[in-house]
Amino acid sequence: MSRPNGTIASSGLELLTFGTPNGHKASIMLEEIKAAYGKPDYVFQSINIGENIQKEPWFTQYGPNGRIPVLIDHDNGDLGIMEGAAILAYMTRHFDPDNKFSFAKDPELSLCEQWVAWQTGGLGPMQGQANHFYRLAKERIPYPTQRYVGETERLYGILDARLKDNEYLVGNKYSIADIANYSWVNVSFFAGVDLEQFPNLHKWWQRISERPAVKKGVAVPSEPGITNGPFKEKLKNDQEFRQKHEELQEILKKAKEQYGYKYASP
Repeated sequence: MSRPNGTIASSGLELLTFGTPNGHKASIMLEEIKAAYGKPDYVFQSINIGENIQKEPWFTQYGPNGRIPVLIDHDNGDLGIMEGAAILAYMTRHFDPDNKFSFAKDPELSLCEQWVAWQTGGLGPMQGQANHFYRLAKERIPYPTQRYVGETERLYGILDARLKDNEYLVGNKYSIADIANYSWVNVSFFAGVDLEQFPNLHKWWQRISERPAVKKGVAVPSEPGITNGPFKEKLKNDQEFRQKHEELQEILKKAKEQYGYKYASP
């Protein structure tokens, strides 16, 4: 695809996104709504965040924070919606009349809002920092490595406890609360967290991963490489990748030992 330099649609929905957990929130939601109702169609553009396309004026016109994803509703005055949680809310408010992925009244409505907020304020930021210090930072700094991976593990423990007697996070119905959290759990291994430590959460992840709309949504704008499935396959088949993974795991282990980390949740 050529480098985006402006919107490509004049009507309907247009998603500006990239293959990250936050991007997947929006694309999974769009695919689920389309599968459930047969509409709306949407177009998307791949915004390579490594090239800072999201900082360009044409993009920040719709997403002032300069981050993906941004959903543009060309049929609503070219309204730009930034932030994954806001996109989930917008899609259910305007395109989910039967509340197939949302709730109409309390207590489920409030609980759903809480779990989306919990992901936005907790799991996303903490795991994002774990991604950075565990895998991406040029310098391996022990304290933030064990701090953020450990906090991500604590938050996974909360999800695991919630799912002990429930198939889904709210009302035993698959909803935007699950979509918001799934997008991050789906990249757990990339952040140094072994999802199989959390059996209830692992089953939930497997259950959601099998949904056809989820598979389609995760492949927008392209097939991912950092999600759990491809990551584990690469561990099996790529010796160099496996060796690097083992080195990072050893660094994490030593960082936890250095600071006396002990898992606890909540």
